[in-house]
This record gives sequence, structure tokens and C-alpha cells, in this order.
Amino acid sequence: MAKAAIVILAGNESHSDYGRLANALEAAKEFAENDDDELELIFDGAGTQWIPELEDEESDYHELYQAVRDDAAVCDFCSGAFGVEDAVADAGLVTLDEYDGHPSIRSLVDDDYEIITF
Repeated sequence: MAKAAIVILAGNESHSDYGRLANALEAAKEFAENDDDELELIFDGAGTQWIPELEDEESDYHELYQAVRDDAAVCDFCSGAFGVEDAVADAGLVTLDEYDGHPSIRSLVDDDYEIITF
């Protein structure tokens, strides 16, 4: 059994950012497909900007995102800072604010999750 926390920090401004997103979602899907694994998928920092695009059915990454959406959560503070709080709320995604308005990475480490950032 593996425990992985995949954190998407990359924004959506460059071709390489799209590559990081695709790799993060593929990695998350691999964990999600294994019933013995535990997955936390967190959109944090500039990574919160992906939510409106990924929720759009026309997005090239929508289907891949849908495969892991149930495991996804979004940084509460950063969704506001990057102007996507309405899209996050409309999507019904869980927001995380355990540490100063942000997800608690320490608690994930304490729970023996491997932290993987993209």
C-alpha cells in the first residue's frame, strides 16, 4: 500500500506547465486505480488556476481530471489569491485551510504520505 500526496503547483501559462499538469494527473490516476493506495491530489498556489479549465468538458485534460477528481482538493487561500474561488465553489471541490489558510503539508508527512510536487 502506498500513500501519496500529489501537489500541483504549476500554473497554466506555458507549454511546460501543461506538461507538469498532465504528468501530475497521470501519476494521480495510477495511484487512484490501485485500491490499496491512498491518494490526496492538491491544487495549490498557481496550480489552483487549473480548476476552471479542467472543469470545462472541452479541455484536453478534462477526461483525465475526471478520473481523479474525487481525490482532488484545492488550497482555500490560493484559490482566492489566484481569483478562482468561484470556479472552485461551483465545482463543489473541497478546500483546504488547515494551516494559515493553506493545506497542511506537515500533517500529510505526519500521516506517512509521500509528497510529490508538480
